[in-house]
Amino acid sequence: MERPTGRAKGLSSVGWDITRSTIRHHRYLWPPRKWYEQPMSQIDILLPKMGESVAEATIIKWLKNEGDHVEADEPIVEIATDKVDSEVPAPEAGTLLKRLVNDGDVVKVGQPIAQIGSASATKAAPISPMVKAAEPFASNSGNGSAKASAPVAHLEPTTIGRSGPTGKFYSPLVRNIAQNEGVSIQELEALSGSGEGGRVTKKDLLDYLPKRGGTSTSEAARSSTPAPAEMPRPSAVSEVAMAAPKSNAAPKLVPGEGDEIIEMDRMRRLIADHMVMSKQTSPHVTSFVEADVTNLVMWREKVKKAFEQREGEKLTFTPVFIMAIVQAIKEMPMVNVQVDGHTIIKKRDINIGMAAAMPNGNLIVPVIKNADQLNLVGLARKVNDLASRARLGKLLPDEVSGGTYTMTNVGTFGNVMGTPVINQPQVAIMATGAIRKKPAVIETPHGDLIGIRHQMFLSHSYDHRVVDGALGGRFVRRVADILESWSTDQQY
Repeated sequence: MERPTGRAKGLSSVGWDITRSTIRHHRYLWPPRKWYEQPMSQIDILLPKMGESVAEATIIKWLKNEGDHVEADEPIVEIATDKVDSEVPAPEAGTLLKRLVNDGDVVKVGQPIAQIGSASATKAAPISPMVKAAEPFASNSGNGSAKASAPVAHLEPTTIGRSGPTGKFYSPLVRNIAQNEGVSIQELEALSGSGEGGRVTKKDLLDYLPKRGGTSTSEAARSSTPAPAEMPRPSAVSEVAMAAPKSNAAPKLVPGEGDEIIEMDRMRRLIADHMVMSKQTSPHVTSFVEADVTNLVMWREKVKKAFEQREGEKLTFTPVFIMAIVQAIKEMPMVNVQVDGHTIIKKRDINIGMAAAMPNGNLIVPVIKNADQLNLVGLARKVNDLASRARLGKLLPDEVSGGTYTMTNVGTFGNVMGTPVINQPQVAIMATGAIRKKPAVIETPHGDLIGIRHQMFLSHSYDHRVVDGALGGRFVRRVADILESWSTDQQY
């Protein structure tokens, strides 16, 4: 047999190309085969890595059924993380032999989700050892039903952790719904889940909520479950703040006649939970500065046409604002930090998030990684690309994670200023207001004059645990100074 040259098809890791509509991370084949072996009749498709901070994803919807033929790079399943929705494509053409997870399941990165191969392998091919190792996270066995006589609970009744006292796994979506609705861990433990291994799914919980009251499951669980032990405090403040105390929960509202009931979509729920968590975690303080950006406006008017012709990109104010923020961060790096308990993590990289409104009204924050290493042209390209794909819903998970500081342009909507909410785990965020012509006092060597100037407000919200008023105020003032000193002869 002639030994092939180069890397053989079917080694354990083969790169995927990035397209606009799907995630293209890495293709994994299991078990690996030697160079001299024939192509496998069966391949395990693993959940790909989707960003540095993304460890799991929820299966939203299978696009292909078992037995369906799929083409290479054809999407087979929709997934959702806490940052973005995406699709997982088939690594190569073949038949979808088996779906290893169901709709609503929470899957860890690297876990097999499906098997693909030739139709003849449907019966003959055994499930690989890796598949067996990736069984559901719930430790329940037998009939999979939850037992009321569970061991001693390790969580406070108002706190829902990843695992219950019996070892049952609860997905982030189930935990969020339970906490928002005031469902205790005892109630969840007493529910008979329809998921694999008896896991409680979103549907199980939503079906249960209207039935609460009277001799509720909660009461039955409390009577049969010993008093819970105190839950250890997580080191990360963000984890502590995920669940609001039940006493602080908003009162249940009764809609009036003619009121329209609109159910929050998944992304809006995530945004709502994140905003509440941020306010509970960080004591917000906001400083305001008004900047004279007349020279900047005149410069842009002078160069924008030539810039577009030369670079093929529109020149907006956003990359200029980001450049000024980056320069200020270099001078005052203590706003580019994160907080872990009583520890401050000073970030090496300067990754600027830019809040972008989506057509459906939701908000997403794509991140410009290593913004300090880009010039104005590079920033303009990045801003335009991310903003365009954000509106189309084509952002990759890694492009909405890892931010160290965020900017939001409220001036886009004609707002003169705002008090933005910090994007956790960051400690500061800046809002840029609308640029307006206003009469202003102009100081000259020959006296003061009244003139028409282009003015804008900068709003800087910061975490008062680690950013005091002096630093927070100096920072926003420095950004304003950089913008005010912009030369009409500035080169790009």
